[in-house]
Amino acid sequence: LPIVGFVAIHTTLIGDRLSRELREKRYIKGVFRSYVSPEVVDQIVTSGATPELGGQKVDITILFSDIQGFSTFSEQLEPEELVDLMVEYLSEMTDIIMDKKGTLDKYIGDAIEAMYGAPVPVANHAYCGVESAILMQRKQVELCGRWKSQGRRDRALQLRSRIGRNTGAAVVGNMGSQRRFNYTMMGDNGNLVARCESGAKAYGGYTIITEQTMLEAQAAKDDVVYRFLDRIVVKGRSTPVKVYEIVETKTCVTS
Repeated sequence: LPIVGFVAIHTTLIGDRLSRELREKRYIKGVFRSYVSPEVVDQIVTSGATPELGGQKVDITILFSDIQGFSTFSEQLEPEELVDLMVEYLSEMTDIIMDKKGTLDKYIGDAIEAMYGAPVPVANHAYCGVESAILMQRKQVELCGRWKSQGRRDRALQLRSRIGRNTGAAVVGNMGSQRRFNYTMMGDNGNLVARCESGAKAYGGYTIITEQTMLEAQAAKDDVVYRFLDRIVVKGRSTPVKVYEIVETKTCVTS
């Protein structure tokens, strides 16, 4: 009887432990599956880290994308047509981000905010960000061609977004209240990437990155053509920041 009791107690403890681990894994997958690719979720589950309110300072590459002239764009389309176009556009852009190891931060209307390097560290996150920016711009051209064949309105065929990217430290984690929170990032480097996106119009470009992103991307793989644009001073900073335009991969650019 003592032996049977001993075995029964240990079997129960092992069963409880396995059940608890399965619940934690389901919870983690539920939290992150809408933000990151399945591969990243698997890495998070394997690491055993449980999401909780709070954040930590990490080095990441930040993306901010916004459709140019969206107000005019939206006014000229019927609500149903606008929703259909935006669902298709956001789905395609988000798929590219996640396929390149990015994490969706949030949608702000037509804008997309994402990051590379969190919650799971990515050694070449700057290059992943540059590569996905190129693919996003290519996909938009493809979308316009698809919509033209479908007989969409002329305005829909002019869709083009401006993308800003910056690499640096940011606080990343579950931010918000005790009742509701989001996995997001915050910090000065996030403001800089938004400035890159908004300033792209002045330079006639569509994909603007900081020098830090360019240098780190080149260190990982030097197969992209960049064009120096300017030195900009962002509100709250005293030191000018060099910004560049991503042109294309070297194999797609003629000499």
